[in-house]
Amino acid sequence: MRYLNPYMTRLFLSLIVSCLAIQANAQTGKPEVVSPLGARLFAQPEDKGETGLARQKLEADPKNIDLVIALGRAQANTWHYNDAIETYTRGIKIVPNDARLYRHRGHRYISTRQFAKAVSDLEKASKLNDQDFDIWYHLGLAHYLRGEFLKASEAYKKCYAVAEAGRAKAPADADGRDDSLIAISDWLYMTYRRMKNDNEAAKILERISPGMKVKENTSYYDRLLMYKGLKSESELVNVEKATDLEIATAGYGIGNWHLYNGDRVKAETYFRKIVSGKYWPAFGFIAAEAELSRK
Repeated sequence: MRYLNPYMTRLFLSLIVSCLAIQANAQTGKPEVVSPLGARLFAQPEDKGETGLARQKLEADPKNIDLVIALGRAQANTWHYNDAIETYTRGIKIVPNDARLYRHRGHRYISTRQFAKAVSDLEKASKLNDQDFDIWYHLGLAHYLRGEFLKASEAYKKCYAVAEAGRAKAPADADGRDDSLIAISDWLYMTYRRMKNDNEAAKILERISPGMKVKENTSYYDRLLMYKGLKSESELVNVEKATDLEIATAGYGIGNWHLYNGDRVKAETYFRKIVSGKYWPAFGFIAAEAELSRK
């Protein structure tokens, strides 16, 4: 066996200590978010290439709103949501009536658990553009997270109508429009169930069937099929093997289903499993926090 000499051993150990110190500092610095449950949530290391390039382009053309949005997205990709909020705020000062800026900033207010600010931004965005799916989707979510289920249902119904209109213009087999319909169906169904409006919830499920065209929202689709009794809970997620994102997405729907069907203990088991993970920007994670903090 080949051994390191004493100098190389000390150098090797010092590198390990340095790496551990860097990792520790990343988790002991200022958190990106302090959750409603008191957890300190941290951003990922910034992608200097993506954000640096986006920042350079914006510095060269500082009033270009497309470049403002590009920088905000780059910052959000590594969970630097407060930086993204500052970027979108900068854009709003340049162009106060661009719905996209309020929509993006509202989304990031959700990410940072500032739900009242999210509602304000997204309501403003909806007045500037009432045909944007994402505006209504995030507005509904912001109300939902505040426990304002009636207001959430009103926003989600608007979103549903926009999705239906888009689906009629571009059939599912052309560009996967079922994804939008599936995503909003899931949240609207859950909202109706929280309102104890089971009749309207059942109507949502009538439009969900096996074989729909799904590109991205498979977890939402599986949840809807479970609500219809076409999939079992165990088919949706294996909590021992699933990623944190999979647990947050599938697990919140399952936990919520147990909650409005009267099994609070099982619901809270799912919610606590979700918030013990690391994918804290996921909507399911944020919603699980909201449920636990309302106890």
